[in-house]
Amino acid sequence: MLKIGHRGAKGHVPENTIESFLKAFELGAHGIELDVHLSADEEAVVIHDETVDRTIKNAAGFVKDFTVAECQKIGIPTLVEAFHLLPENAFLNIEIKEPKATKTIVAEIEKFVRLKEINYQNIVVSAFNWEVLKEIKALNEAIQLGVLTENNIEAAFEFATKIKAYSIHPYFKLLTQEFIQKAKENEFKIHTWTVNSPEDITFVKNFGVDAIISDFPDRL
Repeated sequence: MLKIGHRGAKGHVPENTIESFLKAFELGAHGIELDVHLSADEEAVVIHDETVDRTIKNAAGFVKDFTVAECQKIGIPTLVEAFHLLPENAFLNIEIKEPKATKTIVAEIEKFVRLKEINYQNIVVSAFNWEVLKEIKALNEAIQLGVLTENNIEAAFEFATKIKAYSIHPYFKLLTQEFIQKAKENEFKIHTWTVNSPEDITFVKNFGVDAIISDFPDRL
């Protein structure tokens, strides 16, 4: 089972920062999950919200209005920086928050695979907007896709089947033993999120999922 740090080690260090990613690996994570938007100059930058207000002190406004240099100045890393800090064979879950970022992200993945700095099997790209996953499939079939769902696990299964996804990423409270069995029979990996309390972690582990995404990778 993969232990994946949610936005790094969000329970310990500010989310989606270089420090948070490094902390996750220090705490024993096999991989990290991070979120991507586009900067004003169309670089892939790592931040969850469409604005900087919640996560960045003394800054406000839409991410799309900040250049990549301005993002870095206020502590928002680029996707390229995240690639560079990955330990060998670490797993990376890129969640696309802004559909316009899709082509840029695909190009960055392709570049790092060409440079032999990462393998396709060590990356999954996920999104709640399933049209994004369709676009990636059309651009590069080698990129593994994860179908995110917060409320409809059966619809996620149907869509995953349709696009030949690698994994299904359900909110952990949607899990049932029947669904896990069906997913495994159809060769889908199950990466569930965001599982933080010891009780919930035990509950989810009993299902035999393939990966748990947590703010506290040290608890997994």
